[in-house]
Amino acid sequence: MKHKIAEFWSRSYRSDKIAFVFELLSFVFTVAASLTLAITAKNPNMLLIYPGAFLGAITQCYAAFRRGTAWVMILTFYFCCVNVFGFGVAAGWW
Repeated sequence: MKHKIAEFWSRSYRSDKIAFVFELLSFVFTVAASLTLAITAKNPNMLLIYPGAFLGAITQCYAAFRRGTAWVMILTFYFCCVNVFGFGVAAGWW
């Protein structure tokens, strides 16, 4: 089982090293934003959370583009748009 898991990660890295790095960055930004939201759930500062979520979405969107995964790219592009809109609402721009 360990070998299969290691091979999965290794194959992902070897298939596109740049996409792999962008996926890693996406994971880090998204987890950080989600954890911040969870910790501050009673009074979250969305001006901090939306940028982290946006960075996570945009890095994943680029990785999906590189890997040719169309539906993942469309979904994460939607998340980018929603995060920009949410940031604007939180900042009082619209």
